[in-house]
Amino acid sequence: MNVADKIVKILEEEGISDVFGVPGEQIMPLYKSLSTSNINHVLTRHEQAAAHAADGYARSSGKIGVCISTASPGALNFTMAAATAYKDSVPMLILTGDNELKFRGSTHFQTTPQREILEHITQASYSPLNGTEAMYVLRASIYELKNFPKGPIHINLPKDVLLQEDFDDFDLCYLCEDDMSNLSKAQELIDKSERPLLILGAGAITQAQNIKKIIDEYGIPVTTTFHGKGIIPDSHELNLGLCGIRGNNQSKYAFESSDCIIALGIKASERTIPAMPDNFIHVNINRDVLVGDYPIHGKVEDFLAEIQFRKTDWLKEILEIENSDAIEGVDDDLKPQAAIKRILERFPDSIITSDAGSHTTWTTLLKKSLRPGQLLFSGAMAPMGYGLPAAIGAGIATGEKVISINGDGGIQMNLQELATLKENDLDVVVFILNNSEFGIIRQWEEDFYNMEAYQTRLRNPDFIKLASSYSIDAVRVDNLSDLELILDNDLTGPLVVEVIVDSENIPLPE
Repeated sequence: MNVADKIVKILEEEGISDVFGVPGEQIMPLYKSLSTSNINHVLTRHEQAAAHAADGYARSSGKIGVCISTASPGALNFTMAAATAYKDSVPMLILTGDNELKFRGSTHFQTTPQREILEHITQASYSPLNGTEAMYVLRASIYELKNFPKGPIHINLPKDVLLQEDFDDFDLCYLCEDDMSNLSKAQELIDKSERPLLILGAGAITQAQNIKKIIDEYGIPVTTTFHGKGIIPDSHELNLGLCGIRGNNQSKYAFESSDCIIALGIKASERTIPAMPDNFIHVNINRDVLVGDYPIHGKVEDFLAEIQFRKTDWLKEILEIENSDAIEGVDDDLKPQAAIKRILERFPDSIITSDAGSHTTWTTLLKKSLRPGQLLFSGAMAPMGYGLPAAIGAGIATGEKVISINGDGGIQMNLQELATLKENDLDVVVFILNNSEFGIIRQWEEDFYNMEAYQTRLRNPDFIKLASSYSIDAVRVDNLSDLELILDNDLTGPLVVEVIVDSENIPLPE
């Protein structure tokens, strides 16, 4: 048994059932081992798409997403998707092949400093020098991803290391030192609080049931980040909606009026916390993102097990604030927001993926999440080309129907993955909102730079013919009535629906 065989065996033992990737010369030993394993390998047409698919796989299921590529051309194609997962703290294992150790630091064919490049956009980046090191970093990485999922971890695997047969393996004893020293101070703040507020991020997803019991018992209102949507259903009376710059009047009032803000599993970016209050309790397993006067480094579940809440009844006060979150144009023929509203209403229980562009703003504002992992999009990096491969990953992970909402610009960044969609026969319905432009860029040019639209108009292909060339059924609509007729049918993927929409500005945060 060589190192490549052992890596695949460990992946099987750890419950890894699916991986995404593209084979190549330097990673070939690992692919030889995969070829006789029980692991399902999903062949994408581009490495960026493989990593985005692994991202969607992880976000939708809570499992580790795994992507594999060969050396430099493949490994460097991972960078955008690795950065996307890193910014949104998505647990992914990135495995890349490399040339033999003797070529490290040289100008040899397809040799670049892959570890050094990826270390800036991953939680950790390793390049083991021998088989024993490879075993250690693999086991340590999987342990970290399962227990402290802060983001992607990269392991660079030289071809000669993969082929080594003389190596040691061992049981890994891994300790993570938490810092709960501020717990008593946080408890004191909670004990005297009359207006507590919970802010929930992706790091609190595993505690959804526990948090719901707490807010129901104690009447504590909650707001969420984009990636925390669904931890408490949007329909719940104590869920005030999004926090931060996209929040409504009630959530903003609650944030400004609260005497104790308890942030669970959030990154506290400038979009979530525009101004840092002095009553901010921040709980996160990632020490590097902790902010405020009450930082607690540890798991949300451990914090909730130790802390005691008290009854509050200030929801009535919050609800007296009139919300002004009505979205204009949702009944106009054919505004993008009108199309998206009807798509979301037609598929309330399905997983939704969104790309990057104006349609993402409408989707995130209109989507009512019923559970975590139901709305997948890149919040902090926002690359075009995310939506389709993420939908493929979610479909592989869950076996559920997935609805992918894309712009005509973003879909063309990874359009080739229609082949992967068809090959895996996934129940994914791909909506392409076509207004023949990069809409947000055009809006910025006009509103902020006082210039006419420049290099934003798109001469698009015939998306129906393109879908058909991949043997995928496709249909085009150009008015609201026809879209509603299409949505009345039992839509089953793989399917592409092109929706011709008007140019439209998104509502900008105040």
